[in-house]
Amino acid sequence: MLKSNFSGFSLEAGTDEAGRGCLSGPVVAAAVILHKDFTHAFLNDSKQLSEKKREELRPFIEENAIAFGVSFVWQDEVDEINVLQASITGMHRAIDALNISPEFIIIDGNKFKNYKEIPYETIVKGDAKYLSIAAASVLAKTYRDEYMAKIHKEFPMYNWKKNKGYPTKEHRNAIREFGANIHHRKTFRLLPEQLKLKV
Repeated sequence: MLKSNFSGFSLEAGTDEAGRGCLSGPVVAAAVILHKDFTHAFLNDSKQLSEKKREELRPFIEENAIAFGVSFVWQDEVDEINVLQASITGMHRAIDALNISPEFIIIDGNKFKNYKEIPYETIVKGDAKYLSIAAASVLAKTYRDEYMAKIHKEFPMYNWKKNKGYPTKEHRNAIREFGANIHHRKTFRLLPEQLKLKV
């Protein structure tokens, strides 16, 4: 059973990101503030949910949250600042996008940087422990998947609609055959035989 609150503050924002381990596309982050009595039968860490359930949840979260924000950190910026910084930057921008300022922030994972003067706590596997982080994980994942399906139409050979840019065997075979394109992260090891660039 996921908990509704960590800090005791009523305006507690949960934040999470999607796409860190991908070879292509953006890192997408979301921040969500939920009412303390918010419930949903199957809200959980987005990785535990089917695509269909995530898509059902997204409008429910958006309609019933006190506030939500989503941000995209594009692949060239991921290359420039590295993927960890891109995740933190994305989460900061998602909090920026909230139409109400949180009193406390809870973050999935163990890395974060101060956001203004707002107190925060990092929580490992937080998306499987707290509703607001789980809700943020669903928004981040669905917005990212939607974007990857969109660019799939332009570059169907990589099958991003299915693999979402993750390093599957199929995706890597397509990179081997067709090369990388504008959506690939240049600082990532796109192929196992490729020497990792030092940046």
